[in-house]
Amino acid sequence: MPALCRDCLTEIAPQRRCPACGSPRVLSHPELDTLSIAHMDCDAFYASVEKRDNPELEGKPVIIGGGRRGVVSTACYVARIRGVRSAMPMFKALKLCPDAVVVKPRMDAYVEASRAIRTMMEELTPAIEPLSLDEAFLDMTGTARLHGHAPAVMLAHLVRRMKTELGLTGSIGLSHNKFLAKVASDLDKPHGFSVIGKAETMAFLKDRPVSLIWGVGAVTQAALEKGGIRTFSDLLRWEKTDLIARFGGTGERLWHLARGQDHRRISAHEPVKSISKETTFNTDTSDPDLLDGHIWRLSEQVADRAKAKGHAGRIVTLKLKRADFKTLTRRTSLHDPTQLADRIYRTARALFDQLDDPGPFRLIGCGISDLSPADGADTAGDLLDPHAEQRSRAERATDSIRDRFGKKAIVKGRALR
Repeated sequence: MPALCRDCLTEIAPQRRCPACGSPRVLSHPELDTLSIAHMDCDAFYASVEKRDNPELEGKPVIIGGGRRGVVSTACYVARIRGVRSAMPMFKALKLCPDAVVVKPRMDAYVEASRAIRTMMEELTPAIEPLSLDEAFLDMTGTARLHGHAPAVMLAHLVRRMKTELGLTGSIGLSHNKFLAKVASDLDKPHGFSVIGKAETMAFLKDRPVSLIWGVGAVTQAALEKGGIRTFSDLLRWEKTDLIARFGGTGERLWHLARGQDHRRISAHEPVKSISKETTFNTDTSDPDLLDGHIWRLSEQVADRAKAKGHAGRIVTLKLKRADFKTLTRRTSLHDPTQLADRIYRTARALFDQLDDPGPFRLIGCGISDLSPADGADTAGDLLDPHAEQRSRAERATDSIRDRFGKKAIVKGRALR
């Protein structure tokens, strides 16, 4: 059985400690030399960057987020032991961990660290599919001849470089498809390296909960439980046609995943699926004028990103979160895609006007989806709104002025609310 010391990268026979350096971090698996689909997930990435850059935070519980009314972006493992989790309301996190150090996100620092890690990955393979700043899939198929070592060795080399050169750690999952690679990367965090081989796939999945599947949240899990599905073994008892009849397209995906099958390829050019922005208020509000101002500002921000990336969206979404954390989402489809702040705003405002919930609200967000290239967007005109074309020309002119003189050169009155 092949084995590898994760510290000195010596390929050895399976044993408790590496004979070369004495490290106990020995990884052994029958398929270690043949598997090539990996998922790398940085460990508590934002918090790790903050601790690296500020040694005074070492050993302390650190929460990344903004203000008592915000939510937790991420937390270090010290805070996680106390029960703090990503997306948790900040006030709840501070009740669980009152001695936590709360740090506002520094996105520039996280982006810089992410780029450095990406550069290291690109030295291993061009087939990289980033999921976020701190995680990515890598397809290492065919790279053994290039590097002179199996993918497992090079992946261990990657996380060692991350530690020594960047002061950051990551966990590796190695398997024969994306689904299992991502599952594996969560098995031994932090600073872990786990392998799920082809031969053991069914035995590994058999009694595990379906919540292990990426994308199966509380709502889907509740629907599955109504059908008596809690584990992968439960899924295996269903015929594919019955799963599809009950759960639609999700049912077919579940049928394949229950058997450890995932035929998705790692794509280095995964398309952007949506563009959205949201904001959390310092104080809950039901003031329609204040909410209107936020809808406009968010629409402008979404439009700016769409224009910068050359995208337009056919679906406009409005999101509101009540004071009791209940989320309200409304969306509508346009006749033709848009990237204009004016159209996004007017559509989102119409969705807001249709709400029968007066609030108060703690969060509001806007977004576009069903994206397509911007060529030909916003050209159809609107017979019911004869001034739409005039506003479109005005917005394009405003964009040109802002490009030349800065974002604050022209500001709409409603943005000041």
